[in-house]
Amino acid sequence: MTNKDLANAIFPNITKTIEDYEKMYPERGLQEGANVTRFAPSPTGFMHIGNLLSATIDYIIARNTNGVFFLRNEDTDTARTVEGAVEAINHILKHYHMLPDEYQYKDEVVGEYGPYIQSERKEIYHAFVKHLIEIGRAYPCFCTKEELEATHDIQEKNKLRPGYHGKYAKCRNLSIDEAIEKINAGVEYTIRFKSMGNFDKKFMFDDLVKGRIELPENDEDFVIMKSGDLLPTYHFAHLVDDHLMHTTHVVRGEEWLPSVPKHIELFQAFGFKAPKYIQYPLILKKEGNTVRKISKRKDPEFFVSYYEEKGYPYEAVIESLMTIINSNYEEWRLAHPDASYLEFTFSPKKMSSSGCFYDLDKLDNISKNILSKKTKDEVYDGLLDWSEKYDKDFCDLIKKYADYTKSILNIEREQKKPRKDYAMYSEIKNKIWYMFDELYDTLEKSYEYQSITDKSEIKSLVSEYLEKYYDESDDKDTWFNKIKELASLHGYAKEVKAYKENPSDYKGHVGDVATVLRVAITTQSMTPDLYEIMRLLGKDRMLKRTQNL
Repeated sequence: MTNKDLANAIFPNITKTIEDYEKMYPERGLQEGANVTRFAPSPTGFMHIGNLLSATIDYIIARNTNGVFFLRNEDTDTARTVEGAVEAINHILKHYHMLPDEYQYKDEVVGEYGPYIQSERKEIYHAFVKHLIEIGRAYPCFCTKEELEATHDIQEKNKLRPGYHGKYAKCRNLSIDEAIEKINAGVEYTIRFKSMGNFDKKFMFDDLVKGRIELPENDEDFVIMKSGDLLPTYHFAHLVDDHLMHTTHVVRGEEWLPSVPKHIELFQAFGFKAPKYIQYPLILKKEGNTVRKISKRKDPEFFVSYYEEKGYPYEAVIESLMTIINSNYEEWRLAHPDASYLEFTFSPKKMSSSGCFYDLDKLDNISKNILSKKTKDEVYDGLLDWSEKYDKDFCDLIKKYADYTKSILNIEREQKKPRKDYAMYSEIKNKIWYMFDELYDTLEKSYEYQSITDKSEIKSLVSEYLEKYYDESDDKDTWFNKIKELASLHGYAKEVKAYKENPSDYKGHVGDVATVLRVAITTQSMTPDLYEIMRLLGKDRMLKRTQNL
């Protein structure tokens, strides 16, 4: 009996060879220098910030080089697949405007290198596994779960390196006849890769982020095809797919570094050229004086869904990631304030090799800047989209008063230095609620009066101003001069400077009077431009709001 007989006993119906598949998936014929990247999440959980970081790097590499960015669904771990995860992946890529050039979703397949769902590529993997068995680089393993656990316990007890290697690789030296006999008897098995490595030897590996790394050779006979569903493991499937799909760059977290020896040996066993690896560092968070890895248990911002639920504009999240993707990005952004991030040239050498700090305060600042530059219509549309999903009542309200809402959002927007009130859409309602009577009349109010707190004084100032001074046709200078006149008549300085020079001569200054008016009609002591707020509310609504002060 030969290895070929063993391969045929395991895969009697597999007739296609590696060469057949290489003809089916020929070189892409892209221009010189074009890179092919893949975003290949597993639907075993919902997308986290590391996934989005990876997708952003994949996307910008492809766009920088006029290459290809494709989505591959790595669903071979069927036992851990989470319902809805695939839909969430597609939604998030769409939300962040990173649409793949090639993908497969439901009944739609775009691209010539599919299927792009690994569970639908089983026959392809089997052809590649069959080849390894034929050349003596893979074999069936009949060890039970209990036997493997017993071996692990022995290794742990004796403080030995764990794994299926050396004398612990019990099925490695089974004769072909024994293996075929067990297969024919229906004994369950996995397929393991037969390693030729020596753990005591080192090999050099070039990572595009960390540079040249020295790692021990792999000597573990790891599983490449599982029993039961006969699907491949990640280690094996990614090799087959990246070879046939002609992936040039693999972007993944540095937690995959220990697996590099396995992957390199697999590529060498087939005689394939391995893709270039960009293994980004851990995403870190500062907590007081300590630094730790961002955690799915402790940090809501770990999950990508957090940012959409909060209502951060997608550009802000990407922009914040770009600042940790390359150390020179912020300098580039200052020089190109209005350019798309895709115009930036990504370099893996300018990525931190020790850890990336992700800071929500920084994200807030970036987001405020981005939202301040949007037009009132753009902010309204973003707010409408967010509220439709997360605050239906508010959505109905701003739909009912669309033009009015846009006018509110436009206060101090179309000027050289626009206001930066909002970091996310979820904040807007709490900052403008007082502009809507439906909310103002029903929500509990607390008036934030500052220097002037005497109720009779407040009532006198407000009623006199609205009844005698306010005129909707006044320009801003006339409007403010009238407030100064009112202030003077009640013993307040017309100018803040005059009050500071002689505070004992006055009850306060014009700013104190303006604050009383602001709080009386909005309840807030800090708002956007009071002149614009009054114009939008109108005299009748202000009178109604203040009649019971």
